Amino acid sequence: MAGWAMTSALSSCCRPYNAWLQRLLAGGIAGWLSLAAMADGSIEGATLAVLDASGETMVEIPLKPGMRWCLGWNHSVKKFPVLDCYRYQQGRMVLERSHQPDFAAGLGHTLGRGEQVSDGRGGYWIENIDEPVPGDRYTLRVGSPTVDHRLLWQSEGDEHRVSLSELAAGERVILQLRKPEDLSKPEDPGKPDDV
Repeated sequence: MAGWAMTSALSSCCRPYNAWLQRLLAGGIAGWLSLAAMADGSIEGATLAVLDASGETMVEIPLKPGMRWCLGWNHSVKKFPVLDCYRYQQGRMVLERSHQPDFAAGLGHTLGRGEQVSDGRGGYWIENIDEPVPGDRYTLRVGSPTVDHRLLWQSEGDEHRVSLSELAAGERVILQLRKPEDLSKPEDPGKPDDV
């Protein structure tokens, strides 16, 4: 793995097992993430937040309608990068696609859930999953620094990467879509004092 030319945050985050796959993933993700966001009914001012077990915000990423991001990690056995890619669409967190370079443990395509397409080099994309994430949030047990769970996104032409494993290895975190109206709601209004 030594000697790789790290040309961007997206390519360096993926740490693929060869330079060819590195370029493929970096180019594919960068092109996919940079597609123009279209007005789709999503709410301006939303964020993707990563919360720790106590509910404190660890990471917050401003989202624009149509914006895409990926959760990447290195497979715990085979060590190659895996990606689950999302979009902020119609006010929801939607799983759009997934990249899996192999049919290793825990990976694979489920019939009826997206369309498996070759990546041209022995791996595959599962495209058109288009599955809203229930409650616009999910829980993740963050892997070790070797697994390197990481968030990848583009904003105004710049590529960004945050390693969740550097922040919370072995910890439970929640990835959650926050909309402006969610922030203005009281946590728990409780019962009125006179009841």
